[in-house]
Amino acid sequence: MPGHSTVGTNSLDAAAAFYDKLLAVFGIGRVLVQPDRAVYYGHMALEFGVIKPFNGERATVGNGNMVAFEARTRAQVREAHAVALANGGSDDGAPGPRGDNADGPYCAYFRDPEGNKFLVYRKGPDEA
Repeated sequence: MPGHSTVGTNSLDAAAAFYDKLLAVFGIGRVLVQPDRAVYYGHMALEFGVIKPFNGERATVGNGNMVAFEARTRAQVREAHAVALANGGSDDGAPGPRGDNADGPYCAYFRDPEGNKFLVYRKGPDEA
């Protein structure tokens, strides 16, 4: 079970502005800021972060890497995807059901402004 996930950035201020808006869809805000180094998000504990690489090298997108966020509802999947695109992200798979089973997961894929890939999904019925 992962403790938290991070993605790298070359522009911390721009990345933080993007993630402030995106993660607000899930009710998640900043829990720790390390000036000019990292911004971490979570409900009460650190769950996700955007960081400048520790080695000082340029941040790059990993081929095959992806971070997934579980949504409470299908509407939240659609909202997160729309917020990502409205704030500089790019579409990598429109919201909708995936797989052969109509009851399968409802997913949307996007990339942040620096190319990191994300999945937002709802598996099973919407939460009440």
